[in-house]
Amino acid sequence: MTSALRLDSRPSEVVGQVLPPSMMERVTLIMDLFERPQTHLTLETVSRRTHLPRSTTHRILDQLVRLDWLRHTVAGYTLGQRALGLGGREIGHSALRSAAAPHLLDLAVRTRMVVHLAVLDGPEIYYLDKIGGRAAVDIPSKVGGRAVAHCTGLGKAMLAWLSPEEIDTRYAQLIERRTDHSIGHLDHLHSELRTVRRRNGLAIDRGECFPDLGCVGLALRGPEGPIAAISVVGDGSSSLELVAPLVVNAVKAVSEDHFGIG
Repeated sequence: MTSALRLDSRPSEVVGQVLPPSMMERVTLIMDLFERPQTHLTLETVSRRTHLPRSTTHRILDQLVRLDWLRHTVAGYTLGQRALGLGGREIGHSALRSAAAPHLLDLAVRTRMVVHLAVLDGPEIYYLDKIGGRAAVDIPSKVGGRAVAHCTGLGKAMLAWLSPEEIDTRYAQLIERRTDHSIGHLDHLHSELRTVRRRNGLAIDRGECFPDLGCVGLALRGPEGPIAAISVVGDGSSSLELVAPLVVNAVKAVSEDHFGIG
């Protein structure tokens, strides 16, 4: 005789199957689906393959995104920076850094300013490269170092292309300020990112991260959002608007060389 389906209040019960009892087992089921860094899966796909209820799957995925084990993009869920790990991150970034290097050098020569290449890592940026000769010594940044994303041109250039919901998951209402010019509230950050989008992606930082420095940054964007960003940095009196077209050209060149996109 076929057993009748039992429905009770326990979320671990589904048709004909008892789900893994522990949260760790459920998380492991989900993470095992992401076999490659390029894997993108929708909520429905994850729920179907793990046999977890959709509501349970969504709750776990949301927590994994908040902790940066996964990222949520327009194409679905994919591995986040924490899951990739520092080693995997460096391997993935080495090709980008190599492709960008000649264009960063050319930009530094043309502007006589310090040039940065960085990626977004949660609410921070992670510096992949820094070029600028003697002038670089006076800029308190380093390859492999980090800075608060919302205080930098690099960070704002990338944050501008995330959804408002993604911004909200990265920041509290009150935001850490580095200087008197830093953004200190989530509403102000959303307003600033709208301004960046109106400038076709150009982000300006005037003394927001370091009091006497300014920079202009622009993101390299792929189909799924921001991939990295390039900026030029100078003292507070620098004419950032005048060098902005050169930053645009550098980003286009790197995009064409490395990603095959303009």
